[in-house]
Amino acid sequence: MFEGKTGMTKKVEEIGDNHIGTSAKTPLRADAFDISDKDKIARIEDSVRDILDTLGMDLEDDSLSGTPRRVAKAFVNEIFSGLNPENKPKLSTFDNNYKYGEMLVEKNIIVYSTCEHHLLPIVGRAHVAYISKGHVIGLSKMNRIVDYYAKRPQVQERLTMQVVQALQEALGTEDVACVIDAKHLCVNSRGVRDIESSTVTSEFGGKFKDPSVKQEFLDYIKMETNFE
Repeated sequence: MFEGKTGMTKKVEEIGDNHIGTSAKTPLRADAFDISDKDKIARIEDSVRDILDTLGMDLEDDSLSGTPRRVAKAFVNEIFSGLNPENKPKLSTFDNNYKYGEMLVEKNIIVYSTCEHHLLPIVGRAHVAYISKGHVIGLSKMNRIVDYYAKRPQVQERLTMQVVQALQEALGTEDVACVIDAKHLCVNSRGVRDIESSTVTSEFGGKFKDPSVKQEFLDYIKMETNFE
């Protein structure tokens, strides 16, 4: 079946459209940041121009002439800006002086990410919680850490784990949980074209592995939030 094909081609064909992740860490080469963002934009611009040209698009048309540059800038500065560790939000923590000992839940955090298998959008919501062991973190930082890890080619399982691991490190506690419910356009708009399905992933650390604590977190997620 694979006679005459390279090892990489064999592996790609074996995986096919399967949803697969290779590591809890984003697969980056050691030289990922040896060139500047400016140089990356220039290289990506050339690549996008070549793709559109290969597809037969008229790049002299006013509507398309700036597309390669726009796509390149969006990739580097926005859509995949989470690849650059310089963009990681500073997760400053504070002493829990008011001795709040229950779980804190930040729910319905909007997730915009990109499937690393087809480079199509992942759109959904994240729900994050922690139980303080002496330190607390600003609420907006929880949103920002989700956004940071989402802005890279991703698989949802990895994104969920990375959010938990980052907050565990910042807060000095294992007691962190994250649930993400998202739609994958690689499923919704191509392949089986199932527009109704969504993917749910979870990562529970420390006390959140206890069934009663886990259930309390899940109950908070289901609560309706209506301030009208």
